[in-house]
Amino acid sequence: MDNKSNFRRGSVELLILHLLQEKDYYGYELSQNIKSRSNGIIDIPVGSLYPALYKLIDNGYITDYKQQAGKRLVRVYYHIEDSGLERLNLLLEDYYSTNEGIQQILNYENKSASEGRMS
Repeated sequence: MDNKSNFRRGSVELLILHLLQEKDYYGYELSQNIKSRSNGIIDIPVGSLYPALYKLIDNGYITDYKQQAGKRLVRVYYHIEDSGLERLNLLLEDYYSTNEGIQQILNYENKSASEGRMS
């Protein structure tokens, strides 16, 4: 993510919670799913993903647990809690209403200004 990605950065919590409502994921898997489902438009490096995951854990929205994935490999999976589902719903409401407002502004045509241009 570069300097132009502040808008995207603010969406990380929403995206993580949305994916975790489907099933439990481990960190790298979350990162790859976000990249894949956005057709590469949103690419969250794992170094940026984990602080967001830890914040969600600290706020009680998700929990983590370890699972053996081979002889030596142990993965940390993340699970959404009921409070995380409530948070997701609030974030979705905010997202949709903000998106609607932005669309209205971007599509707004000042009638008096456009009438003045036509004269």
